[in-house]
Amino acid sequence: MLKLKSKSQDALLFYILRLISILVIGLLLLIIYILFKSALPSIVRNGLSFILKSDWNPVEEQFGALPFIFGTLVTSVIALVLATPISIFIALFMCEYLPKSISRIVSLLVEMVAAIPSIVFGLWGIFYLAPFVKETLAPLLKNYFGYLPFFQGPSFGIGILTASLILAIMIVPTISSISRSIFELIPQHQKEAAYAMGSTKYEMVKLAIITPSISGISSAVVLGLGRALGETMAVTMLIGNSPSITKSIFAPAATMASVMANEYTDANTPMHIASLCYIALLLFIITFLSNLIAKTIVKKLSKT
Repeated sequence: MLKLKSKSQDALLFYILRLISILVIGLLLLIIYILFKSALPSIVRNGLSFILKSDWNPVEEQFGALPFIFGTLVTSVIALVLATPISIFIALFMCEYLPKSISRIVSLLVEMVAAIPSIVFGLWGIFYLAPFVKETLAPLLKNYFGYLPFFQGPSFGIGILTASLILAIMIVPTISSISRSIFELIPQHQKEAAYAMGSTKYEMVKLAIITPSISGISSAVVLGLGRALGETMAVTMLIGNSPSITKSIFAPAATMASVMANEYTDANTPMHIASLCYIALLLFIITFLSNLIAKTIVKKLSKT
């Protein structure tokens, strides 16, 4: 009797989990359908050339997504390049150098940064980060790297660099927290074996912690990239919202999320609304492809 009851409970749990999984997949397909249906007028009119056009003039109904794709990818890549090493160093410091009691407090503080609303990051960026970039960081970069086109032109404090810095700050807690959890899974005897072979602390960290954790770190970076690609309010407040493509990281730009946040409520023509939905659909595709490519890389790394 007890065995039959246990089997029925297992079957019930199985069907509940299956139903939840189907609902999640169904919700995802529904979102794709709604976005595609809403964007259909722009898709029919512009086709794939919408991705390559750089004109964005709602008054004359000229729409092109290239400046927003450019802004999204550039800010996300810069943020990822800045945040990844810092996050790994933070995770290593918490796991290998801090006492356990202090490490728990520090990890809690780091994770609390992830809970700060993006609007708060945006306000902090406007009042503190933007003036710092304008008065200190931009002149410093121009002084040492001004011969490169990426560090030329005027800096107003608001632009690609500032938006990338705020994104980097926002994704550090995500990458560092996941990396720390991965590092804590490394068996203690594996570290002791590295020491027994005469390894220094640096060599132990490199061989016994970083090398086996490459696939896990890659997964953490993927999650950070997903956060950076879809971030809206903080980037909207700090990037300058100019639909232009420029070589300088000091110049203002716009992202796919920021243009939707800025213009959707003011869009008063069907083609304008459809073009914004088209951008939303493209952002969904870019996020999906980036995750797919990253998961493929992680899968290959885990086999090596």
